[in-house]
Amino acid sequence: MATSSPNQNSPVRLLITDDQRLLREGIASLLSLQAGIEVVGTAANGKEALEKTRLLNPDVILMDVRMPVMDGVAATVLIKRQFPACKILMLTTFDDEEYVIDALRAGASGYLLKTIPENDLAQAVIAAHNGIYQLDPAVALKVVASLSNPSASNRSQSPTSQNPTPTNAGLTDRELEVLKLTSQGLSNGEIARSLSISEGTVKNHISSILSRLGLRDRIQAIIYARENGLV
Repeated sequence: MATSSPNQNSPVRLLITDDQRLLREGIASLLSLQAGIEVVGTAANGKEALEKTRLLNPDVILMDVRMPVMDGVAATVLIKRQFPACKILMLTTFDDEEYVIDALRAGASGYLLKTIPENDLAQAVIAAHNGIYQLDPAVALKVVASLSNPSASNRSQSPTSQNPTPTNAGLTDRELEVLKLTSQGLSNGEIARSLSISEGTVKNHISSILSRLGLRDRIQAIIYARENGLV
């Protein structure tokens, strides 16, 4: 079952999940004042978030990672399975790369730290609803560093690593270049400048890479590339 997509003029329906009552109510109060966002409810743990998602049909869920009863990663797996259109944005104090990678593999649309300013958080919610992945800069650096470390990859094997593929995985030389730069944490604009091509061409290459490899997003592409020796 998937959430329905509101029209462009409708506010983003937001569910806030955090085990600290004062914190979730505080975030709810702050974000309810932001244009383009409608806070439809709060939840105290992952199990409650799943129940509230069934009842309230949110577009985006702000999800803490470590919570009693059911943690945020487990809840993300279940919610994305039942409501694939719902976007889940992790909001936590924990920046450990294992938490980050587990959350992204579970289907989260981003990973932010609770130190983020409220205006930036509101923009991140709207961006997540529009399909734009959000990573705190400090978190992004840790992810790239972790994926560059073979021991980190061995700690938690992803589904993509279970079936190794040929060295180039059917990608063109240019696509391999783009994948390598993507795996270094470069943005589309930085890749375009590095290869002297347009940003639109970079986007086309990334779309082709994802299609050829059967992956959902660039985070999965980075993980796939590291674990299959493509870069």
